[in-house]
Amino acid sequence: MGWQGNDPSTDFRGGGFISLENLLFFARKFPRTFQQLLHKEGSTRSTWEYPFAVAGVNITFMLIQMLDLRAGKPRSLTGYCFLKVLAEEYAAFDLLYCVAFKVMDTLWLAMHASYMEFNAVMKATRAQLEQELAMDSIGRIEDMPSYSLLQEDLIKRDWQKDSFSEYFMPSEFPTSQY
Repeated sequence: MGWQGNDPSTDFRGGGFISLENLLFFARKFPRTFQQLLHKEGSTRSTWEYPFAVAGVNITFMLIQMLDLRAGKPRSLTGYCFLKVLAEEYAAFDLLYCVAFKVMDTLWLAMHASYMEFNAVMKATRAQLEQELAMDSIGRIEDMPSYSLLQEDLIKRDWQKDSFSEYFMPSEFPTSQY
């Protein structure tokens, strides 16, 4: 799946547990796109590919930084714009993660990147997301132009359910513990 070593837990340092939640959300919400990216299918691929899971952790970390999520309140225009989106859509961070992953992969291929250029691709991904989130017409993640990269795979689900826990918690655990 693209871990750096035998123990995947060591790869979660940058993005924490939310990185795993993001990967699970992506796999469940956009399974076809997730599988295409995981198995490097569906388009002409690069000679040098990125490790999938580690890229996902890095995307989570990049989003946390970009959106100022560790600050008490946002200090950037991007963070402020995201708060407006989050007020309308509680799954906004997870959806933005999916968009970011697809944007990163698209830029990876467009830039004919190698593993040594991963940081440059991440920087370009961040710039694209910042530009789109700052657009006046963006009220939801689905309004972002890059969201269309995921459209062919969208599973119709009722995201306004009372319980979001089924997407993140194993069914054998009662949700009342969380």
